[in-house]
Amino acid sequence: MAKEDSLNFIEHIIEDDLKGSYTPASLRFRFPPEPNGYLHIGHASSICLNFGLGETYNAPVNLRFDDTNPAKEEQEFVDAIKRDISWLGFEWAEERYASDYFQQLYDWAVQLIKDDKAYVDSQSSILIAEQKGTPNEPGVESPFRNRPVEESLALFEQMKNGEVGEGSHVLRAKIDMASGNMLMRDPVMYRVLHKPHHRTGTDWKIFPMYDWTHGESDYIEQVSHSLCTLEFLPHRELYDWFLDQVYDPKKLRPKQREFARRNLSHTVVSKRKLLKLVEEGVVSGWDDPRMPTISGLRRRGYTPESIRNFADSIGVGKRENLIDVSHLEFNVREDLNKRAPRVMTVLDPLKVVITNYPEDKEEWLTAENNPEDEAAGDREVPFSREIYIEQEDFREEANRKFFRLKLGKEVRLKNAYIIQADSVEKDADGNVTTVYCTYDEESRSGSGTEASQRKVKGTLHWVSAKHALPVEVRLYDRLFTDPAPDAHKEKDFMEFINPDSLEVITAYAEPSLADLKVEDKVQFQRLGYFTVDRDSSEEKKVFNRTVPLRDSWAKLDTNS
Repeated sequence: MAKEDSLNFIEHIIEDDLKGSYTPASLRFRFPPEPNGYLHIGHASSICLNFGLGETYNAPVNLRFDDTNPAKEEQEFVDAIKRDISWLGFEWAEERYASDYFQQLYDWAVQLIKDDKAYVDSQSSILIAEQKGTPNEPGVESPFRNRPVEESLALFEQMKNGEVGEGSHVLRAKIDMASGNMLMRDPVMYRVLHKPHHRTGTDWKIFPMYDWTHGESDYIEQVSHSLCTLEFLPHRELYDWFLDQVYDPKKLRPKQREFARRNLSHTVVSKRKLLKLVEEGVVSGWDDPRMPTISGLRRRGYTPESIRNFADSIGVGKRENLIDVSHLEFNVREDLNKRAPRVMTVLDPLKVVITNYPEDKEEWLTAENNPEDEAAGDREVPFSREIYIEQEDFREEANRKFFRLKLGKEVRLKNAYIIQADSVEKDADGNVTTVYCTYDEESRSGSGTEASQRKVKGTLHWVSAKHALPVEVRLYDRLFTDPAPDAHKEKDFMEFINPDSLEVITAYAEPSLADLKVEDKVQFQRLGYFTVDRDSSEEKKVFNRTVPLRDSWAKLDTNS
């Protein structure tokens, strides 16, 4: 049972049902994706809702693939969906497919024809659409609406056997062409498709439409609550009508209820639009780290916990709204802050020579892996006379608010010594190539000396040049510059592609990063959270930036 004071409106519905004809043992939920693409962050909310209800009520949750369109569905997508749900940490009770029920659906359809509640229509799809009417005008009955039952039965069998061409006939339910709900105006139940199915091969030449398949599949599986996004609210009347035709009062009757889709800013989640990004080479594939797919988020470095926490935090609502992507980024920062080891990597290196440090000396300094996790322990970091710091961490001259390295001033090197900048070397264009410093030998962090306790305002990360590990770093940013790229009727969403969504650089890291494995996550101190990409090899590590330490878009979005 859920706690009364923290229920969302879906849970209130379930609690009310449990006070009526439902029992805890009768509860069953399902997640029903169509295997025609990869799951995205919007699906993650639905996954977390359905499987979360399963956990709350100790009820089974089926994974059912809505595989009724062989033209778009592939086994690749089935495998990817299963992989994503498992990665999110959920287990389904049964793996089902709409195609499991093709024979039962066909038999029920035959009975509807016999009961004069369905008929074969031999018009084109264009004519059928024209005859549907408008929300303010009733539709026009098909000239085949009163076709003799035996003729419809014979034609339907021919359709099933592949004896007619695609588009020559459809099976329609006979409901009400004057209904205020246009979905009730004799909806199509079956169409002819001469295409192989990823599970049934060429056994079937007719395939059921979504509205006919979905509710009946729920009924076969005895799903108690069929939870859909808000665009399916008009479908509920048809869902119930189809159930009425097969319902046995001795069995549980599924209930469809709707919740609002949560849209994410600076992205698109339409499978058609995501496919266009892939096909036109804007991204490298469905799992490109800029994609809102679960596999893309995983590759970028998001954790299952961060996505589940995000889904829980935005909740379940009755109205659609646009969730700022910064909220998703906040959740991954919060999670990685607890678990990611801190390491030092320099993205834009500037050489620093510590002139009073012996040339032949090197030492290994102790560094804490994660101050948020005492069990994470320490590691050893090499230090030598020449180091790299970030270019932006040095200025020859700067105002009092610049607390990094500048001539004549001191900073502390993280886990190491206090240094002072004394002079610089420049190239022919006047760019600083080397900074010459001196260090306070008594100021080593953790040494307990009086000098080590000395306070300086700036602390910099660094890497020993002698020990530096070259790594490829992919600096990913938001894929779109506009918060709602697909909301502009006068512009194509592709016009808002961010040209700076990916920058690839060579960075220099402390040598401990050589031991990391694919999907290991770290915080590059002062820079952000990064994960090891699958393109890594023994010779070269590749890191994807998950998120910077701070939201660099906040001010831009406020001013836009």
